[in-house]
Amino acid sequence: MSQELEYLSHRVAVGKLSRRDFLGRAAALGVTASFANTLLGSAARAAGPQKGGIIKAGMQGGEATNSLDPASFLSQVPFTFGKSWGEYLVALTPAGGLENRIAEEIGASDDAKVWTFKIRDGVEFHNGKTVTADDVLATLERHSNEDSKSGALGIMKGIESMKVDGKNVVVTLKEANADLPYLMADYHLIIQPNGGKDAPDAGISAGPYKVTVNEPGVRHGGERFANYWQGDKMGFADQIEIIVINDATARTAALQGGQVQLINRVEPKIVDLVKRVPGVTIRNVSGRGHYVFIMHCNTAPFDNADLRMALKYAMNREDMVEKILRGYGSVGNDFPINGAYPLFSDDVEQRPYDPDKAAFHFKKSGHDGSVLLRTSDVAFPGAVDAAQLYQQSCAKAGITIDVKREPGDGYWSEVWNKQPFSTSYWGGRPTQDQMYSTAYISTADWNDTRFFREDFDKLIIAARAELDEAKRKAMYRDAALMVRDDGGLILPMFNDFIDASTDKIDGWEPHPAAELMDGYALAKCWLTA
Repeated sequence: MSQELEYLSHRVAVGKLSRRDFLGRAAALGVTASFANTLLGSAARAAGPQKGGIIKAGMQGGEATNSLDPASFLSQVPFTFGKSWGEYLVALTPAGGLENRIAEEIGASDDAKVWTFKIRDGVEFHNGKTVTADDVLATLERHSNEDSKSGALGIMKGIESMKVDGKNVVVTLKEANADLPYLMADYHLIIQPNGGKDAPDAGISAGPYKVTVNEPGVRHGGERFANYWQGDKMGFADQIEIIVINDATARTAALQGGQVQLINRVEPKIVDLVKRVPGVTIRNVSGRGHYVFIMHCNTAPFDNADLRMALKYAMNREDMVEKILRGYGSVGNDFPINGAYPLFSDDVEQRPYDPDKAAFHFKKSGHDGSVLLRTSDVAFPGAVDAAQLYQQSCAKAGITIDVKREPGDGYWSEVWNKQPFSTSYWGGRPTQDQMYSTAYISTADWNDTRFFREDFDKLIIAARAELDEAKRKAMYRDAALMVRDDGGLILPMFNDFIDASTDKIDGWEPHPAAELMDGYALAKCWLTA
């Protein structure tokens, strides 16, 4: 029986037998559907990637205001679509290392201040032009320009000068930074012809798919790029499509009904239900992602340190993890770093839920009246429920929270980083320096808590240049305490990324950096025969 099923599963993998016929034969032989599907999965992996078909994803995180300009990427849809049509100097591996992409080789001076990126030969843009060192330089220049409003601007601030030297791009830093190659994996830094200076939103790069459809807030699509330089590793489907489905119920229904084969942001409260759907697999992985409540430290009433502290003590973190994440995550401590980072200090005292201390600091702040918190379904899975749960924990401290539910379309452009108290999420970054440089140093464009401390900025810059790991770890501990005790960040929980796929998807590889395989699921997965 076993040999017959192995033979038949191989025929399914190579397209010689239908999946339905295989499952029927397996049932006739008394084999459970679960075991039969396991055999099919093994056969498909043994057969290797299959080319053809259309992979469709239903995704939360798309808005009518989205653009193909990588500098503007804010939410999940442009992030994931960008990973399908864009190409980078380097990419993060699931193990946390780096994979060279357009950068064939990377070298550094002994003091880690001068970095050389050798640009790979033979990589072609979608418009037929060959990628050159000049294109790479222009890309880095554009994202270093204040006018670009790039989400990568914070990490580019440390660059003193850049130049082309033959096939190399040479980057000289103001201060040493051993992490610079990791910063180049930032998802905004898609290499574009002339850096995107001529047409930043043209959607042209050197990735596995060419943009064919761009309807912001509705759908996005691409077709396989025939001349992609790594066609044996990515770009297996003939076409890809992202359908924007911001409503969680509709997104799940689309997966169950076969309209899409992938979805992101499965809400923890329905994971057990989704697991029971025939032919659907939950894909969850823990990492650096976190859900946050953010206050602007420079805007009343949150410019009052006691009010910020009151709102931090009024957060019941354990309750959040239990009721919002349903165990798919861990407790946060009001700074954006956890054990997924190599230089994490695990001896920082956990901030408890303490209604008495919250009431003390609230009274000391002198604030009179309620506090307005803005949220939305798109802020993070369960964000509206989380805001209401927080409202209840604050009430026990005598603090009144008014929850305002904002529409999903426009939340990232009109609420996040603009309104003084709101819910949001971060996917984390490969290194502590990148996380702090992107969102906490004073000059960061995405400093969404308006945390401005000169001593903090100097500490982060000094940590970049410190090559002694023990000293660097201690410096990051000091930085964490500054954010935790003085900043506008309330970080109740680090979340698992929870996606789901049908059994038509193969090639899935869990990636702790971000949802949908760090955005590469459409580019790296393939359809089973």
